[in-house]
Amino acid sequence: QVQLVESGGGLVQPGGSLRLSCAASGSIRRINIMAWYRQPPGKQRELVAGISRGGGTNYAGSVKGRFTISRDNAKNTVYLQMDGLKPEDTAVYYCNADVLTAGAVRYADYWGQGTQVTVSS
Repeated sequence: QVQLVESGGGLVQPGGSLRLSCAASGSIRRINIMAWYRQPPGKQRELVAGISRGGGTNYAGSVKGRFTISRDNAKNTVYLQMDGLKPEDTAVYYCNADVLTAGAVRYADYWGQGTQVTVSS
């Protein structure tokens, strides 16, 4: 029904930047909240940033001022610009979207497959 495909992960040195993208496709009528989560090695998945359809944003305290979330509603795509990366940002990053599909009466939660971000010298 709905697929979320992330791209843009990789290996970067401390202080560097990466930009993640997540494109949603399928039988989509409308997307409400889009968000990025991450799961560091051996830890639980945590919210990094979220953005509403109207552009309202929220961030985890650990990334505020360094990461910027944005979206393109026409393309059903969400982005995460990550600057000033630190080794503790190393994790698998997952895209999440709250989607109303064709024929549905309520929104459902969808996840991408994850993209690895490694911050190391």
